[in-house]
Amino acid sequence: MKDLALVVVDMLYDFIDGSMACQEADKALRNSLKYIEEETSLTDPDDSGIRSIFPILFVRDSHPANHCSFHEQGGPWPPHCVQDTHGADIHETLAPYAAEDLCFYKGQNPALEQYSGFEGLNPAGQSLSEVLHLMEVKNVLVCGIATEYCVRNTAEDLLKDGFHVYVLKDCLAYVDAEGHTTALAEMEQEGIRLI
Repeated sequence: MKDLALVVVDMLYDFIDGSMACQEADKALRNSLKYIEEETSLTDPDDSGIRSIFPILFVRDSHPANHCSFHEQGGPWPPHCVQDTHGADIHETLAPYAAEDLCFYKGQNPALEQYSGFEGLNPAGQSLSEVLHLMEVKNVLVCGIATEYCVRNTAEDLLKDGFHVYVLKDCLAYVDAEGHTTALAEMEQEGIRLI
């Protein structure tokens, strides 16, 4: 497939084995890593590092300690992905594939809940949409955590922005099994393809 990118959503420690560990997170991590490894060459001829045959972009929750989504502020979630903590880090197995300029940080405003990767910005202040369009990407694969929230919102925004969207269904973790199943069915009805 030409003009392809992979968007990895919230593969962060707090969603894998931390304060908001999601169901099937280990499987999602393992399958995502396997997919990426199959699609990349770990070393190039002059051994200067990892090369990918397509860009890999990372969406990252990145909250101040007083974020509105936390229980202490009346929100629905326990504290998670607090800036400058281990829980906010990309899992070490995926970290080598994460270029800082292709990381998009969401939830940094303490007063705003942000599920979609479209609401995040990279260190240069660019949005996910801006960067994908600059790369002339047309087809976007999505994997990550959690299906019902950040994955779904990101995938739907990609679709609304004109991309062909493919969700890697074996590379997802979720808060609730029923919510996961419902979200997949509804995304498919909207025109997002499950592969």
